[in-house]
Amino acid sequence: MCGIIGYIGSQEAVPLLIEGLKRLEYRGYDSAGIAVQNAIGMEIRKCAGKIARLEELVSERPPCGTIGIAHTRWATHGAPTTQNAHPHVDAGRTIALVHNGIIENSDVLRRQLREIGCEFRTETDTEVMAHLIAATFEGNLEQAVAAALTQIVGTYGLAVVSSRDPGKIVVAKRGAPLLLGLSENDEKAMFVASDVAAVLGHTRKVVYLDDGELAVLRADGYALMDIGSLDPSEPTRFIEREISHIAWDLDRIERGGYPHFMLKEIFEQPVAICDAMRGRVLEEEGTARLGGLYHLSEELNSAQRIIFTACGTSWHAALVGEYLLEEYARIPVEVEYASEFRYRNPVIPANTVVVAISQSGETADTLAALREAKRNGATTLGIVNVVGSSIARETDGGVYAHSGPEIGVASTKAFTGQLTVLALFTLMLARRRGMSILEGREVVAALRELPEKVERVLEAQEQIDQIAEAYSSHRNFLYLGRGAHFPIALEGALKLKEISYIHAEGYPAAEMKHGPIALIDEDMPVVVLAPDDSVYAKVISNVEEVKARGGKIIAVVNEGDRELSAKVDHVISVPRTIEMLQPILTAVPLQLLAYAIAVKRGCSVDQPRNLAKSVTVE
Repeated sequence: MCGIIGYIGSQEAVPLLIEGLKRLEYRGYDSAGIAVQNAIGMEIRKCAGKIARLEELVSERPPCGTIGIAHTRWATHGAPTTQNAHPHVDAGRTIALVHNGIIENSDVLRRQLREIGCEFRTETDTEVMAHLIAATFEGNLEQAVAAALTQIVGTYGLAVVSSRDPGKIVVAKRGAPLLLGLSENDEKAMFVASDVAAVLGHTRKVVYLDDGELAVLRADGYALMDIGSLDPSEPTRFIEREISHIAWDLDRIERGGYPHFMLKEIFEQPVAICDAMRGRVLEEEGTARLGGLYHLSEELNSAQRIIFTACGTSWHAALVGEYLLEEYARIPVEVEYASEFRYRNPVIPANTVVVAISQSGETADTLAALREAKRNGATTLGIVNVVGSSIARETDGGVYAHSGPEIGVASTKAFTGQLTVLALFTLMLARRRGMSILEGREVVAALRELPEKVERVLEAQEQIDQIAEAYSSHRNFLYLGRGAHFPIALEGALKLKEISYIHAEGYPAAEMKHGPIALIDEDMPVVVLAPDDSVYAKVISNVEEVKARGGKIIAVVNEGDRELSAKVDHVISVPRTIEMLQPILTAVPLQLLAYAIAVKRGCSVDQPRNLAKSVTVE
């Protein structure tokens, strides 16, 4: 959720820290701050609100120095105030730190520290660590950090500086993403960040930290080590880690002339779908080749059950995957909320494959569910978008969506990228479990046509804008779908909630009469997903029920539809494709509708209130 950027080198740190914070704005935050180490000691600037306010503070009294850390905070413990903003310091202001994650035993530690005379100035859990590090400090910052972390229960991505041990930044990770950025030129410099976007303007060479690791950064390099080995009585265990090279460049995280990142990413979906399929479809064999799963062929062939675990939009993608795999691969599938999975003692028998789906690859609940599955002996797979993320590193195998960086908080292209990967995964398993080569070739042909058909859907933007104009003042929406379009109804409702703050619910269309129908009147717009599939006739009946009660109906139908189009108030047409892929096409107009309504309501589309891009706390 929160963002971390740190720099140590020969340049003034403040401009680089502010630039890095701006690259992290998309993650969602409510306060920001920086700490610079210099000859004076530790200079702190922080405030509630946006980074622009922090820039004003910095310009009023610019701190000088070539070592610094900075942070954007999304409030958990304590209100979003200047006092609670990071960085946090100890009583003597000799130690400053920034932190992502949650310290679960902070109340216990706070009481213990008060007993030895520590006075607390904030409501945060993070301030506890600043006092704890100061209390254990004996001249070496990394040993003090390691000693403090042995008393911590919870998660952290941490960056610490100290005027008592200058010339270094100490960083540590457990459960929250953290990476090191290595200078690519002759300049001696190092970066630390929670997201590669923060350092991409300066380097594409990064090193990802794993849980339980600590790194000491100096201008001329870094040392990576096991936190548990930093006991002075034992030899330090240093770690060699392969350097990762980021394939995309800075242009991918700029708006490129679009008014919002969300709209840009909606229109990037044809390319993103192509990228998700590139090198993975085998036309002659009528199947898919997923290199990250090749070494798990035996486990996949013998799998008797698949469990998807995910949160939010990724959970909706998993629900679509359930329909696809059960229909075409004939394998039982369950979909679990990751936030519930780890706490309910799940039954995971032999020959179960657990698939974690996450855009960021760092979602705390999903990562915890994955680890629970591993402890229970399951084969684990990941479907993620971010290369080198924690889920990608901890699963037995997996598939990257290759959607590119997604800056808008409300996921769009990463969602359709996930659906594309799930279609490929379904095709691969279905061909191994009875789907004929002719059927497989039909699916491959439909996949090849998919990007062009998404482009045709995007041509309806102006028409969707007009629909949005008519309904932007409404306070409630209902979304209906059947089969694999029920999860798309859920996703459409979520998109509207996320960015326009309108209450919306997604329902299986047939379930409407079991309660929600009581809500329908002329003030309740109903969005109906009604492609010409095997349940089309049933959806028409559901539309009649809405119409009979005065509801306003917006229908997403296939091109050329006449029967349903004559019964509804507004029609959005999408191209026809095979049933397996139709949910990808029906999802896109719902993204455009949510976007258009949010714009007309004057909402902050890319940074909706209370939301964060990557949810790294429970």
